[in-house]
Amino acid sequence: MGALPGPRVLFIGGTGIISAAAVARAAALGCIVTVLNRGASSARPVPAGVEVLVADVRDRTAVAAALGTRTFDVVADFLTFVPDQARAAVELFRGRCGQYLFISSASAYQKPPARLPITESTPLRNPFWQYSRDKIACEEVFLTAYRDHGFPVTVIRPSSTYDHTRLPLLFAWTDVHRMRAGLPVVVHGDGTSLWTLTHAADFAVGFVGLFGLPVDGEAFTITSDDVLPWDAVYRAVAAAAGVPEPMLVHVASETIAAHAPEFGPGLLGDKSHSVIFDNSRIKALVPAFETRTRFAAGARDIMTWHVSHPEARVVNPEYMALSDRLAAL
Repeated sequence: MGALPGPRVLFIGGTGIISAAAVARAAALGCIVTVLNRGASSARPVPAGVEVLVADVRDRTAVAAALGTRTFDVVADFLTFVPDQARAAVELFRGRCGQYLFISSASAYQKPPARLPITESTPLRNPFWQYSRDKIACEEVFLTAYRDHGFPVTVIRPSSTYDHTRLPLLFAWTDVHRMRAGLPVVVHGDGTSLWTLTHAADFAVGFVGLFGLPVDGEAFTITSDDVLPWDAVYRAVAAAAGVPEPMLVHVASETIAAHAPEFGPGLLGDKSHSVIFDNSRIKALVPAFETRTRFAAGARDIMTWHVSHPEARVVNPEYMALSDRLAAL
């Protein structure tokens, strides 16, 4: 007798940093994978054998037409950000899936945190960042649907996640350019607050490991155990870029937000706070989940990819000028 077919899994999204890694993991484990997105991204092509349905997830008519009468064992939702989208998802998938995994955000946890480590029982409250408040509101929509109608949702809360394409620095490649040029590079705060960086491939092990488990109505933090002060994050990137001693200049997050309001919510609502997460719950259910990629190795992979992709090595003149202004304060 041949092997039984794997679960039928629909990824809403599927080409982002964490969703692409999860698609690859699911396909490698034998899941029958379908991705639904606009088909606009080529940065992370889907693996061979993965079905692609092209539709704008915000166009309910187009999505309904693309899905037809299909049902799925698992639906993984990476593209719901506001409550109206959550309500539409409940309406569309009620009775059509055995499990619905909603990607929320660890930034939804209480800021500033009253205690560390952060666990799934840490209160959800973020007065600084609308994105996080919207994710909290989405969680409530899904969990209300679970309580009222048995909608089979599980909430997933990842923190800062990266792959070989993403530089987790404030000004991205502009910061690397400044390091190499011997120019001051702005680090928010005093550089000692702790940050958790999770490689997307590690996240995918925990995430896909939940497929088919009886976890309806529950929430899981899935992050790395790789916790670094921000200065160490910048120094790891500098070392990968061939800069042994970057010139790091510390500027208060509130000051950066005052000069560049677009960075304020993410700084004041997330990055300026020390975050250490307790991953005991996901580890108990998915023993294969562990931190396999430390950021020092991840930074080298990021630099290798950027070397071969000149289009990604963008030096932003606005960030250059902003860095100069902030460093001179």
